[in-house]
Amino acid sequence: MSVTVRPALPGDETEILRMIRALAAFERMPDAVEATEASLRATLFIPHAQVFAHLAEIEGRAIGLALWFLNYSTWTGRPGIYLEDLFVDPNVRRAGVARALFAALAREARARDCARIDWAVLDWNEQAMRFYRAIGGRPQSGWQPWRLEGEALERLAADTEASHPA
Repeated sequence: MSVTVRPALPGDETEILRMIRALAAFERMPDAVEATEASLRATLFIPHAQVFAHLAEIEGRAIGLALWFLNYSTWTGRPGIYLEDLFVDPNVRRAGVARALFAALAREARARDCARIDWAVLDWNEQAMRFYRAIGGRPQSGWQPWRLEGEALERLAADTEASHPA
């Protein structure tokens, strides 16, 4: 069973969305996915795209996904890759698919002169953490993930007062 990894291409939206939905179900949030094939096409496959994906395949069948974008570190003065989603079909886990996807991202990072690859993992996903440690990843400490979304994002965007005290 040989795993190949390639950049996602127009026409891959159905498989990408399938894996995003499967990942959401695995992460216990099956109803959270708002993405559509059209929104993926409009994000991934446009000139000057800012979001990218790699697909892992076995015999031409998509079985893994790495969806990522570039970030930037002011400390290193270089870009980095932020891995938003990593998914491998359950029936091929432990077959080297995730490692192949990470290796492809490492080559992408090297080609783009990126200083690092960052990602988040759910605190209960011990299997994933074991894998990340095995490939040389390490958890970060001292930083908490924060998010602004939904109604709070809309309220702030509508705020016309530039001098609100914090």
